[in-house]
Amino acid sequence: MALPDVINHQDLLLTLNTNEEKAVINALPGVDVWPLFLDVENGTWVIRAKFKPGTTLPKHFHTGVVHFYTTAGRWHYLEYPDQPQTAGSYLYEPGGSIHTFHCPADSEEGADGFFVITGCNVNFDEDGNFMNIMDAGWIEKVVVEVAKAQGIDKLRYIKPKAGAGFSDE
Repeated sequence: MALPDVINHQDLLLTLNTNEEKAVINALPGVDVWPLFLDVENGTWVIRAKFKPGTTLPKHFHTGVVHFYTTAGRWHYLEYPDQPQTAGSYLYEPGGSIHTFHCPADSEEGADGFFVITGCNVNFDEDGNFMNIMDAGWIEKVVVEVAKAQGIDKLRYIKPKAGAGFSDE
């Protein structure tokens, strides 16, 4: 078999370095976000997020899977307090998972991690009432709006279109 012709020619690699890209500070309360790949049509979102100590996110239901690699700090789900995730931890969450993210106040450096998420998070308040649906489109809308308010006019992330490219091209 011969090597196939190139289907998607790339002059440059689609690569980002979060040490060089600007974070969206407090994209959500207590959460700084680097969007890396946001595919609204296929429901895939890849982000780096840094959580401040004491941050608790709403309880949520996952419609798809999550791969979460913790690079620094410590966090846990309120439903699993005896299973803290620390630097070097990889967590797989199957679709249908329900939990509440929490970065303890005594986690001096907070927590930092890399996520690959498919589908959405259906978020609920403390009383179990529906709040919102967080998916790639919602994340894109929020981080772009917050970035603009912070003076970041062109947020750079990979966004599939008729051939993948960068959002600022």
